[in-house]
Amino acid sequence: MLNNSGQVKAISSKQVRISGGFWGERQTVNRQRTIPAIYRQMEETGQLEALNLKRTHPNTRSVIYMFWDSDPAKWLEAVGYSLQSHPDPALEAQADDLVARMAKAQQPDGYLNSYFSVLEPENRWRNLRDWHELYNAGHLIEGAVAYAQATGKQQVLDILSRYADLIDMTFGPNEDQKHGYPGHPELELALVKLYHATGEKRYLNLSKYFIDERGKQPSYFDQEAAERGDDPSKFWAKTYHYCQAHTPIREQSGATGHSVRACYLYAGVADIAAETGDASLVEASRRFWDDLTQHQMYITGGLGPAHTNEGFTFAYDLPNESAYAETCASCALVFWAQRMFHLEQHGRYIDVMERALYNGVMSGVSFDGEEFFYANPLVSYPHVNPYEHWSGIHTAEHYRRSEWFFCACCPPNLARLVANIGEYVYSQSEDTLYVNLYTQNQMSFSIGGSDVEISQQTNYPWDGEVQLSIQTNQPTQFDLALRIPGWCANFSISINGAPAAVNTENGYVHLSRTWAAGDIVTLSLAMPVERIVANPNVRQDAGCIALQRGPVVYCLEQVDNGAQLANVTIPRESKLSVTMESTLFGGIAVIKGEAKRTEPTDWNDSLYQPQSQLKYDNQSFTFTAIPYCFWANREPGEMRVWVREY
Repeated sequence: MLNNSGQVKAISSKQVRISGGFWGERQTVNRQRTIPAIYRQMEETGQLEALNLKRTHPNTRSVIYMFWDSDPAKWLEAVGYSLQSHPDPALEAQADDLVARMAKAQQPDGYLNSYFSVLEPENRWRNLRDWHELYNAGHLIEGAVAYAQATGKQQVLDILSRYADLIDMTFGPNEDQKHGYPGHPELELALVKLYHATGEKRYLNLSKYFIDERGKQPSYFDQEAAERGDDPSKFWAKTYHYCQAHTPIREQSGATGHSVRACYLYAGVADIAAETGDASLVEASRRFWDDLTQHQMYITGGLGPAHTNEGFTFAYDLPNESAYAETCASCALVFWAQRMFHLEQHGRYIDVMERALYNGVMSGVSFDGEEFFYANPLVSYPHVNPYEHWSGIHTAEHYRRSEWFFCACCPPNLARLVANIGEYVYSQSEDTLYVNLYTQNQMSFSIGGSDVEISQQTNYPWDGEVQLSIQTNQPTQFDLALRIPGWCANFSISINGAPAAVNTENGYVHLSRTWAAGDIVTLSLAMPVERIVANPNVRQDAGCIALQRGPVVYCLEQVDNGAQLANVTIPRESKLSVTMESTLFGGIAVIKGEAKRTEPTDWNDSLYQPQSQLKYDNQSFTFTAIPYCFWANREPGEMRVWVREY
């Protein structure tokens, strides 16, 4: 079902209170540990001090970096979402101080960028391809919108509106304007948010301009390189596929380049498609989505197998040990998936969104909320770092999270998403409430002139029982559309205890009736353990299975199963069982079953030996698999998602 008018919108997290369960626990940790930890790191590294427009930080002597402003911006956005449900005067005071720094850092013409204002004021707007001015601006805008909406304080929105006005004056189709666009997409979707917050249509038009202009020939990136004396043919990334600017958006054949840039851009494209009804952008969005999810996405919702471009390579190339799968890429996939659903209401988009949320996103933060992964491999060995040349930037060790990074985009990105998870639970049209995610919460909304409250009670994703209680001030007619996840083969629905006759359409069951106070809908989703196999073209996973239950992908860790996990196989006839472990990670479902470890008993020191000269020990044992998102939280050791089967 295509929606060209933008009628389907998310119900704001202001209206949704996550009250417990998986996301309630993760939001509590995010609020109490992650957001404060990020602030401490930004203080220690000088990112906050940079907004005072000082060249170096007095403690670390670190120089300002051109991407720094984006991290305080995302932190401010996370704070805004957190304050919506949990007022915190001390946290709000920290945010107000950040806003005050931004106000002082803003130049008389509205420009706001700590790096260029201090170090290279003469180079403003001279290298959109490689530098991060417009990317930073996008995150600053998103932070401003969230904080203003949460607190009612307009100062930060005024600051960023002034900056957006300057960008609108600088870039555009007129002769006295630059015909450029962001090298790192993000501003496109931010401008749409600013348009919604202010009602100023110029911001929407500017976003559309950036999307329409991108990839036109002659290349703006070539022109600006020549203007600053650089040879365009010596572009370090070799190709504009890297930044999705090799050809106009509507002519691009699939997902390409840097995975975070790609998904931010595609989210902006979907926004403009929804706002304008542009059929060519709708078609391009579908094309990008199909290529990415059918050919280039990890089972965890991770994106980008390559470290060289932090992104995509070619179809079915999904290495596990060297997977890049940046946390930011999974976050961006969530943003894009929600927009695709609002563009056309089909459960396949939310299926991917849910996969990324429970797996690719949440693996990026430790259980205690204070350490982070930049890259998220699907196989890991202690003291073996396949990205050693990146170790000073992205990860200290392959199997351990880090407190911070030189390029620290992932921690605040994850924090803002977790703080705002309520906004991904429900969507609404004029006559339909879509229940997209199942989690314990209470929400309120208006439909058909009535005020309605819905309470979800569930222990999802650890079991598939969901109860929705409805309260309304008067009998109200509307469609309650319940998502039936793509992983669920069997389900049942009852209304007030009576079985409901249901049909699934595009991944949703529509319950159309006049709802009254006290109505209860019970949804039961069968949640067996599934052995997942990859497309035969994914050479790295041949002969292997991954374990999944509901939306959660599982992995084996050495702490539970011993070393040499590469020598472990799971027999096809092995019965798999689910056990709730109340003392592990606050209470989770683990998978157990019989496995075998096959190893030679008499190996000598040689690298290779004839098999005919060896004896093998086939040791049976009961394996334990835990949710992938919780790996690397206990003692160091091996980890595998894909396990051999025989």
